[in-house]
Amino acid sequence: MPSLQIHSEISFPFDAPPKPGESREVAEGVLWLRIPMPFVLDHINIFAIADGDGWAIIDTGLENPETATIWRDLLKGPLQGKPITRVIATHMHPDHIGMAGWLTRRFDCRLWMTRLEYLNCRVLVSDTMRQAPIDAIRFCKSAGWSDDEVDDYRTNFGNYGKFIHPLPDSFKRIRDGDSFHIGKHEWKVVVGNGHSPEHACFHCPDLKLFISGDQVIPGISSNISVYPLEPDANPMHGWLKSLARVRDTVPDDVMVLPSHKTAFYGLHTRVNDLLDEHHTDFGKLKEALSEPKRAVDVFDSLFATQIQGTQLLHLATGECVANLNYLESLGQIKRKRDKDGVDWFQKV
Repeated sequence: MPSLQIHSEISFPFDAPPKPGESREVAEGVLWLRIPMPFVLDHINIFAIADGDGWAIIDTGLENPETATIWRDLLKGPLQGKPITRVIATHMHPDHIGMAGWLTRRFDCRLWMTRLEYLNCRVLVSDTMRQAPIDAIRFCKSAGWSDDEVDDYRTNFGNYGKFIHPLPDSFKRIRDGDSFHIGKHEWKVVVGNGHSPEHACFHCPDLKLFISGDQVIPGISSNISVYPLEPDANPMHGWLKSLARVRDTVPDDVMVLPSHKTAFYGLHTRVNDLLDEHHTDFGKLKEALSEPKRAVDVFDSLFATQIQGTQLLHLATGECVANLNYLESLGQIKRKRDKDGVDWFQKV
């Protein structure tokens, strides 16, 4: 077991993550499991915590046949045939909640999550196979998408629910500041937002663990996006405020257990790095806006990779607009919509 001590820099206590179907004990009664995904980000970390005669599960993986097979292997192997007592979701994204309905029905247990995450997930699932609404098309065009890109978006709209097993029809609400026991130890809920509306992280002072979900990840920054449902939203403000709050309320001696990549020490260093990265991006973006530009014209200021394909274009647009909305809220840039409904931004 790695020693628990304060780390002023980021360090990694394990040589390798667990393989699919296997586990690694990170603390007494806490298992780290990993489930693969068919994307560029090809895995999600989930955690099983000893809970009486069974296990509490935090996050679940995507709903698909491969994940179901891995879950059956986990239940028979590392989880020793013991039941799942509850499923706890950090947030609503399919890789985190995809198998929640499958597990809760299989073990007749409850889903625990924050209210905004549960309700927003229900709304997005209802869009599955729906025709793209005119408001979404208007959002894409305002960012500068071409007619072909808009047509591709129409074709691919409504895929969100394809990776989510039907959700339970009820849930147990958790809130920021809640404390509850899982097995022998108390866990405290720390809520952030920006990446999702009401993202729950979990801090166990006894074990000096912090299950961070997508709020704090080593090596990569979570996507912070504006979506067509709320085109004037300012999630970047919530994200920056949330990161600072995590740094200021969770001790630096915790082992951080993120949803992606690997466990690490150095929570405060990582949060400060993330804040610095965003402020550097703001500077690059303002520099690029010395002349009026559309959202799609400033991708190079924010992203190192070329943006190709509808899915990546959608994510990049959402994140770019989040940055632009934030700078506009500070009065550092201004927006003008032309007669074709396209937004042009320029530094003040």
